[in-house]
Amino acid sequence: MTPPTSVEGVPQNRRARSVGIGRAHAKAILLGEHAVVYGAAALALPVPQLTATASAGWSSPGRGADGGLSFTMTGSASRAVVTLASDGLRRLAAAFTERMGVTGGAHLDVILDGAIPPGRGLGSSAASSRAIVFALADLFGVELSEAAAFELVQTAENMTHGRASGVDAVAVGASGPLRFQAGRAEELEVGGEGLFIIADSGTAGSTKEAVELLRESFTREAGAQQEFLARAARLVDEGQDALAEGALEELGSALDRYHELMRAVGLSTGRIDAMVEAARGAGSLGAKITGGGLGGCVLALTQPEQAGRVARHLHDAGAVQTWVVPLRRHAGHAH
Repeated sequence: MTPPTSVEGVPQNRRARSVGIGRAHAKAILLGEHAVVYGAAALALPVPQLTATASAGWSSPGRGADGGLSFTMTGSASRAVVTLASDGLRRLAAAFTERMGVTGGAHLDVILDGAIPPGRGLGSSAASSRAIVFALADLFGVELSEAAAFELVQTAENMTHGRASGVDAVAVGASGPLRFQAGRAEELEVGGEGLFIIADSGTAGSTKEAVELLRESFTREAGAQQEFLARAARLVDEGQDALAEGALEELGSALDRYHELMRAVGLSTGRIDAMVEAARGAGSLGAKITGGGLGGCVLALTQPEQAGRVARHLHDAGAVQTWVVPLRRHAGHAH
C-alpha cells in the first residue's frame, strides 16, 4: 500500500454538504491470526451482512463537546464499549479535521450506527473508524484516497488494540477475500463456491490481551515464535492455493490445523472448542476460531446442503447468533 498523501486546499470550515454518510462492513480472518502482527501474511474475508454506517453533520456552536464534536452511538453495544469507542473516535475525528486543514471552530455532530458486535474479531472498531472517516470526507466534499483512509483508520486501530497489523483497516473496505502482508493487500482468486458460517460465542475477546499473552509465551520458550510463524505461513499459503483451486476440503483442513495452532498457545476457550467440534461433527469441511482469540467467533466452511445442519449444531454448542457468508468464484487482482 502506497504511503498516503495529504489533501491540500480544503477551505477553512468548508461546508460542501449538510450531511455526510460513510459506510464500512465487518471482516473475518480466514487464516493468519497473530502471525500478521509479526509481518507474516493473513487471509481475510469481508462480511458485508454486518455494517457500520456513520452520518456527520454540523451542530450549533457550543453544543459539541471536546473541541466541537458531538458523538452519538446507536445499536446494541454496551455502555462500557460505547464510552471506550467514543473516546477513540473523537480522537479520530480530530485527526481527520487536522489532516484536512479544517480550522476555525467547526462544530461537528457524528452519529454511528453499528451492527457489528464488538470484541468478536469481526473488525468492529476498524469498520466504525472507516465509516466515520468517509462520512467526514463526504461532509467536507473531499475525495479521500484508500491510502489516506488506511492511515487514519490504522491510527485509531493502534489506539484501540496497541499494535495493529493493518489487516482490519483494509478488510473492512474490501469487496472480496484478500491476502494482507506488511501493509500491502492483494485480492484473492476464488476457484470454488461454498459457504462460511460465522458463529458468535457470546463472549468478547481482547485483541490487545491476546497479543500480549502470545508475546509472553514466545519469550518463555526458545524458538517458539519462529515455529508459530513458520506453521502459520505454511497454512496461509496452503489455504490460498486451495481457495484459488476451489479445493474446499483442503481449505477446510487448513482451517482445522490453524485452530489447533491457536488452541496450542492458549488463545481458544472451552466454548469455542466445543463450537468448533460441533461444526465439524455436523459436516463442516473445517472450522476454527477467528480473530484474536480468548473469545469471539468461530468460522466454519461448509457446502450449502450442510449449512442448516452446521448452523443448528453451532447454536446447540453455545453460539448466540450466526451469519452466513457466501464464497463465490472470482479472479482477484493486486491493488
